[in-house]
Amino acid sequence: MSAKHPIIAITGSSGAGTTTTSTAFEHIFRHKKVTAALVQGDAFHRYSRPEMDVAIRKAQEQGKHISYFGPKANDFGLLENFFKIYGESGGGRYRRYLHTFDEAVPFNQMPGTFTPWQELPDNTDVLFYEGLHGGIVTEENNVAEHVDLLIGMVPIVNLEWIQKIIRDTGERGHSREAVTQSILRSMEDYVNFITPQFSRTHVNFQRVPTVDTSNPFSASDIPSLDESFVVIRFDDASKVDFPYCLQMIDGAFMSRLNTLVVPGGKMSFAMELILAPMIEELLEKRRKLLEF
Repeated sequence: MSAKHPIIAITGSSGAGTTTTSTAFEHIFRHKKVTAALVQGDAFHRYSRPEMDVAIRKAQEQGKHISYFGPKANDFGLLENFFKIYGESGGGRYRRYLHTFDEAVPFNQMPGTFTPWQELPDNTDVLFYEGLHGGIVTEENNVAEHVDLLIGMVPIVNLEWIQKIIRDTGERGHSREAVTQSILRSMEDYVNFITPQFSRTHVNFQRVPTVDTSNPFSASDIPSLDESFVVIRFDDASKVDFPYCLQMIDGAFMSRLNTLVVPGGKMSFAMELILAPMIEELLEKRRKLLEF
């Protein structure tokens, strides 16, 4: 952690629906005039898409597995070092993973490839990371210890699978069978490397649909926010003004002493209401240090 160069990380598995989170942070950053360095976790994959396809086939031939959730396909050491460097200096090198043709065409590249490494912009106020491993801890690496505000995006697993299947088939051109096999191949890494992160977060936002998602593999659409509730869990309830949140968010209620439940349609508003004071606290610590 670094008060002078704070790091905010959104962690959630592929298809977890982090777009709403990004929008909420854009509003907060704009309102508070924050200059953020934006980094996607895909930048720390070890392989391009063609290379990953080869790695998957080799693993299958050996009776093993590899997935984007685990250390075989990601460089956790590189991610940890990136966070460490930013915390110390406010700098670092990043790149982008280009998922689609729309993303790849401006770079004259193919989808599933990386842009060249480049330096982060100068004089940013915070680093904003969004990806799979913002809170990862293994025997060799501890990424989580460098994060000042760790936020989990955790839809219930059937909803997560529905979002992934529809996104990957609709936006990324994969077949439904290929996406299903990817989910099955990823389960061990999901259990070992994704879910433990949500016990390290400062705040979790878990979307729970109020419609039937019993068979995610046959779903044709994604339940809307208005067809959901969002369960918000805080690691330190003493820092949250629950009466204020209940007053401001229509339909909200507390299910436990550290848990707030809000209607899905209020998710973005709830995120801004809850996260803005936390970000302001980080910025205030940074300002005080910079004054000396």
